[in-house]
Amino acid sequence: MDLIQTLQLRYDMNERILELARQVWPDPNTSHVNHEKFAELIVKECMDVVGKATASPNGYQALMKHFGVEE
Repeated sequence: MDLIQTLQLRYDMNERILELARQVWPDPNTSHVNHEKFAELIVKECMDVVGKATASPNGYQALMKHFGVEE
């Protein structure tokens, strides 16, 4: 069982989080993970959800400013 499978079982991560993890964890049998990129992907995903869920860009812009993410 690789580390991503372990994470899924231990922490009941949803498939989207696992897809993001796979993007930053090229070889799940090693401990090398780009944590910064993983966090960035999660923040961008959150911003996309907020942007689509609200008619106002305020929530989206607040998240961008808070996390210092550029478009």
